[in-house]
Amino acid sequence: MDIDNDKLRQGHVMVVGCGALGNEVLKNLVLMGVCHFTIVDFDYVEKSNLTRSILFRKNDVGKRKVDVAKSRMEELNPEVEVRTIFGDVAYDVGLAVARQMDVIVGCVDSRWARYTIQRIALRAGKTWVDGGIIELEGTARVFKPGKNCYACSLGTNGLEELQKRMPCSGVIRRKELAGHAPTTPVIASIIGAVEAQEAVKVMTGMPTAEKMFYYEGEHLTARIIDHRAWDDDCPLHEEWTPVEKATATGIDSPVRDLLNDTGLQADEIVLNEPFVDYIVDRETGKRTEVMLPAHLVEDFVERHPTLRFKPLGAFHQHEYRTVGKLFPFGDLTLRQLGVPADDIIRIRTDNNIRYIEI
Repeated sequence: MDIDNDKLRQGHVMVVGCGALGNEVLKNLVLMGVCHFTIVDFDYVEKSNLTRSILFRKNDVGKRKVDVAKSRMEELNPEVEVRTIFGDVAYDVGLAVARQMDVIVGCVDSRWARYTIQRIALRAGKTWVDGGIIELEGTARVFKPGKNCYACSLGTNGLEELQKRMPCSGVIRRKELAGHAPTTPVIASIIGAVEAQEAVKVMTGMPTAEKMFYYEGEHLTARIIDHRAWDDDCPLHEEWTPVEKATATGIDSPVRDLLNDTGLQADEIVLNEPFVDYIVDRETGKRTEVMLPAHLVEDFVERHPTLRFKPLGAFHQHEYRTVGKLFPFGDLTLRQLGVPADDIIRIRTDNNIRYIEI
């Protein structure tokens, strides 16, 4: 294929997941001349990663995957610029960051993570490339707004399993205990190469097919499968546009300042996830202050000296899904409410929705 090298040097790629598959994608894209990256992962290098991750070394064990990957990418090409986000794509990636990308590449291992990437991609109006590997099998496909949607491709049971998440290290340990071989570096190399190729096609304006590449190594089988999934009624199909820039307030300003900004005239802020101020023990009625975004409540309970002996379902969460002028914690910042850096927030004004970059 005829590659426009200038577009590769000037383009921006977000790679979500820095495990075996992410290693291969990053290595390939750097060697192909891509210079601007944002990489996302919440995990640390483990000893089990070393046999299938080209960018990791023995002395990297215990370090953040994003930091190690950045260092190795700079060794391959000192001209690369790599922004690292040590966190979860569902909660720590601001939509304004995604809007700066030419393509997003997913190298994740759960349906929930893919669902989240699809939501971000659609809101930002971006195409993303998905890859998945397990043992000797792998798939790669492209999701383009208006053509294909990961959420639309899920069956009835798929949506019910969205909350099931396990990092690569957990998957590997579970399979080793069951007597199965973990993912091999060969399958990561094959699928990572296809993902990188499709990402380059997106970046340079080349057409991508509405198909899925499937490889099965045990019987040396490869297939190209027609892949079209777009339901006009899917709730994920929303592009957040037009986007306005906040001038007077930021992520670390009190939310009351945002609500009192006469330029925005916001009636309320619509949160992407609930903010929990307290939980109540369903059995005893005892109330415990939390003051955290909802996704951090489970960890709060597990670390609490007395609550950790009960499952999260034993508690009722008191939460806020919107923040208006009567919100009792107006001195809290957007960051404390769970809004990541460089995000876009929704504000409601006179029954209209506006999108504000913070």
